[in-house]
Amino acid sequence: MHLASLSFSELELIDRDAWVVEHVAAVQPDTTSSDWYFPERTLARWLATQQLPSTVYAFPPLGVQPLRTAYRHLVQHLDIDAVVLVDGGTDVLLRGDESNLGTPVEDMTSLAAVAALDVPVKLVTSLGFGIDAYDGVNHVEVLENLAALDRDGGYLGALSIPGSSREAELYRAAVADAQATTPQRPSIVQGQIAAATSGEFGDVRFTRRTGSGDLFVNPLMAIYFTVDLDKLAARCLYLDRIENTIGRRQVITRIHAFRDELLDARIPRAFPH
Repeated sequence: MHLASLSFSELELIDRDAWVVEHVAAVQPDTTSSDWYFPERTLARWLATQQLPSTVYAFPPLGVQPLRTAYRHLVQHLDIDAVVLVDGGTDVLLRGDESNLGTPVEDMTSLAAVAALDVPVKLVTSLGFGIDAYDGVNHVEVLENLAALDRDGGYLGALSIPGSSREAELYRAAVADAQATTPQRPSIVQGQIAAATSGEFGDVRFTRRTGSGDLFVNPLMAIYFTVDLDKLAARCLYLDRIENTIGRRQVITRIHAFRDELLDARIPRAFPH
């Protein structure tokens, strides 16, 4: 297994020899950078302390075309036979006509990039159900989308992370290490999922980045919902609009343009119980 991240770090500041090819950096525990926010190296260092493979590949913010080229290089270089896109939250499951899309840019750029890859297995898995309510996502619409994918044969089921499992314990340790390394910017997503795997519930406080009463940590956040990537991509109403993008700003502009033209956005609904 290999890990790769569409990064928010200033990757242009890292060592030149870390770049495998254009737009693909192989981040190691000893990779240097002057950027104070470098989660890929934080993870690489933690993996090394656990005697686990510690290379984390990183992509800079890109549009669909260069990101697809970067993925193709890794697929060939590492002899990849399956790609699993992991979303911390549910934005990736939104098709475009929902009442709010949350923060879809990185998710949809990745989805479009991988959809055209020639790889035997392509999956999307969503972990952290409910987290995107913080960004305005209506999760009744997420469930409606999963039901539609199920009718199309694209919903592949769900699995949970038992809080006492070794995987959950290691995950919480990795999150705690990242929070300690970057106390100025702890991940809101990972903090909630980690809390959910510990049996926490409600407005769990772990960062000042969220206001009081804004969070609703619950057991659903520790469940992976997995779908067929190609079937998910086929349902997206605007993936064709971002297909020929080169930079992240283009993706943002075209998503905004699509939403401005949308006449029949769904009306948000509350859970009936």
